[in-house]
Amino acid sequence: MRLSLDFDASHNIIRAYGEGFVTVNADTRVERSCVITPERLLTEELPASFDALEATHFEALLEHAPELVLLGTGRRQRFPHPRLTRALLEKGIGVEAMDTAAACRTYNIVVAEGRRVAALLLMI
Repeated sequence: MRLSLDFDASHNIIRAYGEGFVTVNADTRVERSCVITPERLLTEELPASFDALEATHFEALLEHAPELVLLGTGRRQRFPHPRLTRALLEKGIGVEAMDTAAACRTYNIVVAEGRRVAALLLMI
């Protein structure tokens, strides 16, 4: 699905998503799990599937100082075990799990609101 919203060019936004990809900004096509924040796009050392998620993947998000973490769980919504997200919750950081398509749409809305968000997106 192609998304069409106007944003400040200094922030990462998701322009499109589909089976096996996410397009960030005008031309960056990502075909693996990624973390996207308004300032950064990371693709290294991330799990390929929901079942491969570990607490360290969520702990690494702390360095981005988000107020909210969106977890895109792939084709369908799944919920991580609380032990995986404990480090975020102990710091008062909200964690929302949803399918990856919903996480892409929600990420853009939260960025447009000027909020500090990090999205951990597993591919559809």
